[in-house]
Amino acid sequence: MSRMVSVWLPALPIERLKLETNGKPCPVDRPFALVGSEDRGLVLTALNAAAMRAGLIPGMGLADARAICPLLLTTPAEPEKDAACLLALARWSGRYSPSLNVDGDDGLWLDVSGVPHLFGGARALLDDMAKRFAKLGFTARIALAETLGGAHALARYGRVSSLIVPPGQIGEALVSLPVEALRLDNDITRLLKRLGLKRIGQLYDLPRASLERRFHSREAVEAVLHRLDQALGRREEPRSPLLPAPDYAARLPFPEPLITHEGVVAGLDHLAEKLCQALTLARRGARRLQLAIYRADGTSAVIDTGLSAPCREPSHLARLFEDRVCAIDVGFGVDLMVLAALATEPLLPAQTAFAKSDDRGRQEPLIDRLASRLSGAAVRRLFSRESHIPERAQETRSAPAGASPWSEPSSAKPPRPCLLLAEPEPLDVLAEIPEGPPARFTWRRVTRRVVKAEGPERIAPEWWLALVTPSPGKGEGSDGHRPSAGGGPTVSMIGSDPHPGHPPFKGRKRRARTRDYYRIEDEDGRRYWVFRAGLYQESDAKDLPAWYLHGVFG
Repeated sequence: MSRMVSVWLPALPIERLKLETNGKPCPVDRPFALVGSEDRGLVLTALNAAAMRAGLIPGMGLADARAICPLLLTTPAEPEKDAACLLALARWSGRYSPSLNVDGDDGLWLDVSGVPHLFGGARALLDDMAKRFAKLGFTARIALAETLGGAHALARYGRVSSLIVPPGQIGEALVSLPVEALRLDNDITRLLKRLGLKRIGQLYDLPRASLERRFHSREAVEAVLHRLDQALGRREEPRSPLLPAPDYAARLPFPEPLITHEGVVAGLDHLAEKLCQALTLARRGARRLQLAIYRADGTSAVIDTGLSAPCREPSHLARLFEDRVCAIDVGFGVDLMVLAALATEPLLPAQTAFAKSDDRGRQEPLIDRLASRLSGAAVRRLFSRESHIPERAQETRSAPAGASPWSEPSSAKPPRPCLLLAEPEPLDVLAEIPEGPPARFTWRRVTRRVVKAEGPERIAPEWWLALVTPSPGKGEGSDGHRPSAGGGPTVSMIGSDPHPGHPPFKGRKRRARTRDYYRIEDEDGRRYWVFRAGLYQESDAKDLPAWYLHGVFG
């Protein structure tokens, strides 16, 4: 059965302003109010206790309020700051439940199902919440019930604060509350009172058909019955948590606040061990982690990190947070830490007995540590691509993103050089074997003699990137294209030309040319990867080199 907690902060705007200004514009002994602008003019939005004793109420016009209380002090309301404060309190309340959110402009709701025993019971849980809110400087009325609507009504209209309704008794607890507690529109509430229905209990045994005849509005009747059923648990009420509750989380409360970073790091090690135990039982590994640190002064710090591969090694997970944990300000001490795995993936068990595994060849731990320190966008690695063109066979992507879900190319290829030049460099071939590799060549002003050669390995252009290039002029066909020497259209390949930036190719389409690669070795034992560029037309030989050096073997 669900257990819901509703927290009402009746003086949130006043108390927020008091904390922000150290109480200077918020006198206690004189009537004080916050003023907001509405369509009908300036109205009171929040009052202190002295203003309420003077007969003022929220929503009253400023002119009427000054007529009743000439000594009234006012200041402009700041609803944006009030909303930000309420959201900060909701995040701070994550120490009690991962499923929570704001409730209107002055309240919170928390789903504490399965949580009270962690605090010593439901009564201890509510007492701890009330104590902490009071320590932060906020007046809080709290109620715990099996439904959100029931807890909301009891927190705002109950006779006492910190009210707990046993399971199955929500109907009895709501009998004496006014109909305003059902979260109905003001027009519907006024109509209910005109009909003599002032208490929620009066709606229990009222025939629903009779209620519809009295209202003369099906929408109003549906609203009343809908809210009533939600409060009594007859109808499920949709809830939208501030953050989705993680499936795997470990929490560590401290009886006394930790004031040193060494203590926080020790607590982090303990949390990582507990979290990895849960992940091991589920056969899953963490991909995204979040560490929430709650300070004794009501503030909190949240640290997020990601992993390049699923992992459940406690030492590695803790190490990702250590540097950033040591950099945070512990303030007046840390009294709660929560480590959650926000994203997980399946991870089968690995053998850890009989022989110690050697992880020196693994890249993932290094990538995770670099990404945690430098940010994931700054760490990149090479991944294979489905391409025969050497300079297009790999691409760089964010390293923490992990490997592609598609399998790596499995086709066996001849050896590739460890150093691939950014652009193939032309060779001055002094002697060559007919239909074979060069016998002597000059590269970077040094002449080398080839003693060994292997090849050729023919690499053709990628036809799926080919473009039909119009070539206007003499010999054009009826479709505006000039036939090539082979009878087909001239083909242009973007990014596949073996000599990018070469002067003859600047300013015009680059033609795709077949390459015949050779692995050669000179008299000094140096090995190179060279290719001969194929020609589409005999005229190409006049302005383009035939041989290029593309890589160097180690």
